[in-house]
Amino acid sequence: MRIATWNVNGIKSRIDNVCAWLEDRQPDVVCLQELKSMDETVPREAIERLGYNVETHGQKSFNGVALLSKRPLEDVTRGLPGDDSDEQARYIEATVSTDNGAVRIASLYLPNGNPLGTEKFDYKLAWMRRLIDHARDSLEQEQPLVLAGDYNVIPMPEDARHPENWRDDALFQPQSRGLFRELTALGFTDAFRACDASPGNYSFWDYQAGAWQKNNGIRIDHLMLSPQAADLLQGVEIDKDVRGWEKPSDHVPVIAEIAA
Repeated sequence: MRIATWNVNGIKSRIDNVCAWLEDRQPDVVCLQELKSMDETVPREAIERLGYNVETHGQKSFNGVALLSKRPLEDVTRGLPGDDSDEQARYIEATVSTDNGAVRIASLYLPNGNPLGTEKFDYKLAWMRRLIDHARDSLEQEQPLVLAGDYNVIPMPEDARHPENWRDDALFQPQSRGLFRELTALGFTDAFRACDASPGNYSFWDYQAGAWQKNNGIRIDHLMLSPQAADLLQGVEIDKDVRGWEKPSDHVPVIAEIAA
C-alpha cells in the first residue's frame, strides 16, 4: 500500500496538478491538507473519475483536509478529539481495509503557530498535546496507524537548509520540536527518517526569494507510523520534482510504502 501526504495549498487552484500526479503515481491512499474549500465546493468529481473515494473535512478559505483512497474509507471521523469548541478543519481519520488487514489513516494539518508570543502559538502547542493524547489512546487498538500530514514542525537542524534562519519561527521552537519528540516517544516512527538519514531532503520551499531554485527548503510533511505500521514499512519517497510544475503548491508529496 502506497500512502502519500500532500499539502496542496488550495484544492481548486491545484486540481489539475493533483489529478496529473494521481494518474502518474497511482498511490493507494492520499492525505491532503490546506484544501481552502468547503466540503460542497471541493472538485471531487475529477478525483473520483480516477478511481478514488473522497472524504473531506473542509472550511471556507482556510485549512481543510481530505482522504482519497482506491479502497472504501470506513469509520470516517472528522475533527481532532479533545476540544469541542475547536472549529478549525484540521483532522480527518478513517480505516482502509486490505486483503492483509485494516490500516487506520489520518490526514492532519497542524497549526503554523506564528507569530510567537501570540494565541496562535499557544493554539499550536495545545493542538499538538491533543494529537499526542489521541495518538496514545489510538495505540491501545494495536493496529497499523499512520498519522500523515503537514506538521509545521522542523524536527531537527538537518531538516532545514538554513536552520539558523528559523530560530524565531514557530516551526523550529524547542516547545514544538519537544512535542514532536513526545509523539515519537509514544512509539511512533518518522517514516522518512527510518529510511533515509541524510540531510538535504525537504518537502517545502517558500515562494519567496528563489527558495526552490536555491533548494532552500525544510522538511515539515511527515508520516508518523505506529509500531504495527512501522513493522510494515518498505520505503519512502519525496516527489521533489512536483515543486517545479506550473502553478505548484509550496509543498510536495511524500509517499510511504507499507506491506499492507
